[in-house]
Amino acid sequence: MLKLSRLTDYAAVVMAQIARHPQASHAAADLAEAVQLPHPTVSKTLKMLVKAGLLESQRGVQGGYRLARPASHITAADIIAAIEGPVAMTECSQAEGECDLAATCGVADNWQRVSLAIRTLLESVTLAHLADTTPIKLPVQLPIQSISLASA
Repeated sequence: MLKLSRLTDYAAVVMAQIARHPQASHAAADLAEAVQLPHPTVSKTLKMLVKAGLLESQRGVQGGYRLARPASHITAADIIAAIEGPVAMTECSQAEGECDLAATCGVADNWQRVSLAIRTLLESVTLAHLADTTPIKLPVQLPIQSISLASA
């Protein structure tokens, strides 16, 4: 099964909570209470999101966590990459030369197309979309045939 880790799911939940109130600074304890997750888990997630440049933190009485850029400029791919690393289906679709079988496997090019299609979709979904309570309208079919690997 292909699925995201719980920590990545929690990161999206925490980021969406912050995005719903972008002008406020959010304390880790308050976020944990608001999203009903354990404080240590939220703290760990927040640190990873700060390290990835998606959140900014400020210490002190007026301190807390804020989005590093507007929610419309943070993508689902950004959140996933902050916790999991780059979005890729296989080693060879993440970076060239990473697989000893690439020259003989016969599927690397197609796996790269699938990875690129998934990345493209995840890059089209913003944190603003995720934070909104209305359902996201996604394309029914991705144009995999039109994806050029040269632009990846």
